[in-house]
Amino acid sequence: MTCIVQKYGGSSVADAEKLKRIARMIAMARAEADQVAVVVSAMGKTTNNLVDMARKLSASPPRREMDMLLSTGERITMSLLCMALHECGIDAVSLTGSQCGIITNDRHNDAQVIEVRPFRVQDEMAKGKVVVIGGFQGVSYKRDITTLGRGGSDTTAVALAAALDAERCEIYSDVDGVYSADPSVVVGARHLPEISYPAMQEMSEAGAKVLNAHAVQFAKEKQIAIYARSTFERQRETVVRKMAPGTMAGVRGVVSEQEITRVRITGGNAVTDFQWVLDYMEKEQVPVKELHATATNEANDQSGVSFVVSSQNVYGWEKIKHHLTNQLSEHIRFDIHLSALSLIGEGLNRTNTVLLETMTLLGDNHIGIAGITTTSFRISLLVPKEKITVAVRLCHDRWIDA
Repeated sequence: MTCIVQKYGGSSVADAEKLKRIARMIAMARAEADQVAVVVSAMGKTTNNLVDMARKLSASPPRREMDMLLSTGERITMSLLCMALHECGIDAVSLTGSQCGIITNDRHNDAQVIEVRPFRVQDEMAKGKVVVIGGFQGVSYKRDITTLGRGGSDTTAVALAAALDAERCEIYSDVDGVYSADPSVVVGARHLPEISYPAMQEMSEAGAKVLNAHAVQFAKEKQIAIYARSTFERQRETVVRKMAPGTMAGVRGVVSEQEITRVRITGGNAVTDFQWVLDYMEKEQVPVKELHATATNEANDQSGVSFVVSSQNVYGWEKIKHHLTNQLSEHIRFDIHLSALSLIGEGLNRTNTVLLETMTLLGDNHIGIAGITTTSFRISLLVPKEKITVAVRLCHDRWIDA
C-alpha cells in the first residue's frame, strides 16, 4: 500500500485561494496513492504576527505560553484546508500534533521529537481519509503543548513519514529546492538537483532555510528521501538522499547566518564559570554551539571558553545577557554585530587549501575574520555583519562559479 507524506509551508498557504489550489493538488496525489497525510504550516505571516502581539505585552514572554499561542497558527491552516478538500470531494480530517501522536521532550519553543505514535493517523487513513496535520507542534510527556522551533513543520512531516513507513516525503514551499546560495543574495546561485543527507544537514545548521536540520536527521536515520519542491512551479526539485562517498566533494554551497553573538568567558575560573553559564543556558533553553576552551590552571588568567549563540532565534536574549553580565561582571564578554559565513561540501578539511584561499580572499577585500570552526562537511568563519553579503558573493564566485 502506497503512503506519501506532503508538507506545505511558506507563502504557499498564505490565503484562501492558495489553499484551494493546494486542495486540488492533494486530490491529485490522493488519486495516485493509497494513503496521503499532509502537514501544514501557519498561513503567511501568522506566526510573526503572534510573536509581535506577545512582545507588545511582555519583553520576555513565558515559553510555555508562547507555545500555546504559536500552535494556534497551524490549527487555523489545517481546518481551513480540510474545508477546501471537502469542497473537492475529498474526505479529510484535521489533527493537531498531539492528536497524531507527536511526543516531545519537555523543552518549549525548540522541543525535540522523541517518539511518534501515529495510530490515529493510521486509523483515519484506513477509512480512506486524507489526514491534515498541524506542523511545528507536539505534546510533551507532561502533556503540555510544545513547538519544534524554526522549520519545525519539516520535522513533523519527516518524523511522521518515518513512523508511517511512507514511500517518500514531499516538502513544498515557495522555492523549488536547494541552491548553492540564497538566490536573494546571489543572483547566479545554482540549483542542486540532489544533495546528500550530511551536506543538507550542515547547510541547515549553518543558516539555510529550505529544510530543517532535525528533519534531515530523521530522514537520514530512516533512509527516507526528501523531495524539496515549489508548490506552484514544478519544473525542478531537489532530492535529499543517501549518496555515494565523494559525490559531494568540494564546495557545494555558501550559506550565511545573520544574527550571531559570540560569548567569551575569561579568567582563572573560566571553566567553572562556563559550567554555571551552560547550566543557566540549558534552563533558559538557549542552544549553544561552536564551543572552544583553553584551560590551564586556576592561577592562570589566560584560561578561556567561548561559544556562539544564534541570537535571532532566542526569546528574551537581552534579558539573558543582562543576567549573565551581572553574575560574571568583567569575566564575560559578548561579541555582537557578527554573522557566520559557511562553506559546505564533503572533505573540505582534508587539506587546508580551501580555508587558506578563503582567508586570503576575505583579507584582500578588507573583511576581517573573528573566528573559524570546521567539521567534515563545513568551514565556518565569523565576519562583521555589515560585510556578510559581500563575503557570501565573493566566496560563491570563487568556489561555485570558478
